[in-house]
Amino acid sequence: MPRLLYLFSAINLIIGSSAFVLASIVEPLARDLGVGVAAAGQATTAYAVGTALLAPMLLLATGRWTRKRVLLLALGLFTLGNALSALSGHLVLLLLARMLMGAGAVFVAVAAGIAVALVAPARRGQALSLVFLGMSLSYVVGVPIGSWLGLKFGWATPVWGACGLSALAFLAVALRVPRDIQAPGASFAGLGALLGRGDVLSGLGVTLLYFGAIFCVFSYIGPVLRSLAPLSDGQLSLTLMMFGVSGVIGTLLGGWATDRFGAQRTLRTQLGLFLVTMSVVPLTQGRYVPMLAAFMCWGVCGFGMMAPQQSRLVAIDLPRSPVLLSLNSSMMYFGMALGAALGGALLPAVGFERLAWVGAPLALAALGLLWGSAPRTTTRRAQA
Repeated sequence: MPRLLYLFSAINLIIGSSAFVLASIVEPLARDLGVGVAAAGQATTAYAVGTALLAPMLLLATGRWTRKRVLLLALGLFTLGNALSALSGHLVLLLLARMLMGAGAVFVAVAAGIAVALVAPARRGQALSLVFLGMSLSYVVGVPIGSWLGLKFGWATPVWGACGLSALAFLAVALRVPRDIQAPGASFAGLGALLGRGDVLSGLGVTLLYFGAIFCVFSYIGPVLRSLAPLSDGQLSLTLMMFGVSGVIGTLLGGWATDRFGAQRTLRTQLGLFLVTMSVVPLTQGRYVPMLAAFMCWGVCGFGMMAPQQSRLVAIDLPRSPVLLSLNSSMMYFGMALGAALGGALLPAVGFERLAWVGAPLALAALGLLWGSAPRTTTRRAQA
């Protein structure tokens, strides 16, 4: 694999850690801001909305820029958003700063587009899984460490740490990414026709629904785990780390299985197992080992779906893959916002321990949509 993909993976580790660490320390965040846990959980929603709305607009507006320049802009915005988040003493200011971070997360879609352009078609699944491996590792490294720091020193401490690492990532891209790197940019041309295609809409719908299912729970992962089993701060960090390990395994397996068995078959298997584990999680209350096993299976399936889903969308229309990947990222984060909002709304009725049952119908709908769709796999289409 091209060495540049390892750099992108490392930066995605920083982005993933920054994006999701607040979900593990939502209770101290809520206390410090003087709001309820459900309100503080909307920090995840704000980041998701920023990524879903602002990042695609940024990608299209910079379609004629060099890819390196777009990467630098993205990391500059992400670093600034981190700094403003750490300085926020009010929920509204925090939410605005998190939306700015979401705009900077356009880096993820641009890096994925470069990865697709740098490898042969038969290796796209592995290339994408390598780039997204950093996201999985964020649950092994960034989120557990950030959770421990936040619980011990205050929630702003890991946010400041993420800010510093984002600045280092900016410097690494400035020094290591070639100015003339070749990868397609995005444009508004043909966007309407693309969004009018059934295979595109069904593919994006699957992403929206399964990410919504995930984030009904993960937006409140700290209190969810503690509602299912009594955990100390150290045990909570260790459990999050084990969940991250399962995500790493899932990411690598997903890339391999995509190239070996095809994206559609891989996704159907993973999504079916994911639905089963979501249904089982609330039944493990009071039993730590079964709970951990269920969450690890969930992590393997949830993270494993990223590479085949992206490969599936790229195969629909390769020349427009940057737009498709960005739209897919939008659906990921709309799904995060949907999940966080739905989980927060139903939390008083179901409790933390049964939030997985709130997300299970979304996973079932995603599975139904996947089985009902058979995307055309063209590598070249005329621009509309």
